[in-house]
Amino acid sequence: MPLRPSRFLSASRAPWRGRVLTLIAATLMVLAVPAQQAAARTTETASARKSAPAARPAKAQRAPQAKAGLARPADRARAAQRRGHGARLQKVRHVARVIEPAKPSIGQAIGLHSVEDPLGLASSVALVTDAQSGQVLFEKNGGAVLPIASITKLMTALVVLDSKAPLQAVLDISEDDRDQERNSRSRLPIGARLTRLELLNLALMASENRAASALARHHPGGERLFVQEMNAKAQQLGLTDTHFTESTGLSSGNVSTARDLARLVQAASHYPTVRELSTSSELGVDIKGRQVMFRNTNRLVGAESWGVMLQKTGYISEAGRCLVMMARWAERPVIMVFLDSQGRHSRLGDAQRVRDWLDRRPTQSRVPVGFHAS
Repeated sequence: MPLRPSRFLSASRAPWRGRVLTLIAATLMVLAVPAQQAAARTTETASARKSAPAARPAKAQRAPQAKAGLARPADRARAAQRRGHGARLQKVRHVARVIEPAKPSIGQAIGLHSVEDPLGLASSVALVTDAQSGQVLFEKNGGAVLPIASITKLMTALVVLDSKAPLQAVLDISEDDRDQERNSRSRLPIGARLTRLELLNLALMASENRAASALARHHPGGERLFVQEMNAKAQQLGLTDTHFTESTGLSSGNVSTARDLARLVQAASHYPTVRELSTSSELGVDIKGRQVMFRNTNRLVGAESWGVMLQKTGYISEAGRCLVMMARWAERPVIMVFLDSQGRHSRLGDAQRVRDWLDRRPTQSRVPVGFHAS
């Protein structure tokens, strides 16, 4: 049975367990694409190898003819020199690199990118709301349930702060914090010791996965209770289409909608620590006696014209490029959510396109009539 966008766009009609099963089915379909392409390359390679030996006898037949013409010593010397040069060239092996095609995101697999919008956004999901009135200014597939990658870390931060655990307590990075699912890189080595506040800063600003993992692992009650409290907090905030399975966002089982994430950003904006840490430009921390600098993953933070008040970026292949933030537009705070964007910088480009579109809207009090697509 083919997957249909409508099954994701009507998220509020079914419990999250049913939608997670649908996401798993879509993920299996996504993973099947590279396997089929690999099988096709294997077949092509085998065919090429079978046909290759036919060209070798011709070279062997030409060799005696060439040697027969080498009557003079000078000719023989030049031929020997060429053979030596050729032998050196043969020592260099040309290794063909097989470039794996990018895995399609869940949004691509279920057809969300087929939904058009007047701005030609690279994100299949977008939502812009007035943070004061709650009015929707722009919406595209706002109810689609998708993986949210490291946007997860916003909820991680809320649970850490709600626990009232001491922020100056020193915590360690252990083998348990190593990414076993995707083998992603981290600049936090095993054995590093940082304060809870520093780990929270790195999780929000630099999206450090080991920092988020360590925060959950050192939570009073342990990691399992931490995840339970993440889901309890989601229910408390009315995030009915949101579910978490871990604290980093590396799992595609962490899912939500743009509408729920706008509510999450609104709630997170009431935490001064989250606003401050998520918008810090850089942080230097001492790791085993060496100062290491970390920088914000969102370059709009450094742009004064944007007035970013809170932000978080995210990426895994199933989720595409993601961005949520609260920024100022026309002296008003607006919340922007972009999910499943294709292209390294496309989510930032989409934010600029939406802002330019808002600036062009001829409306009273600078609040436009919203665009809705689903």
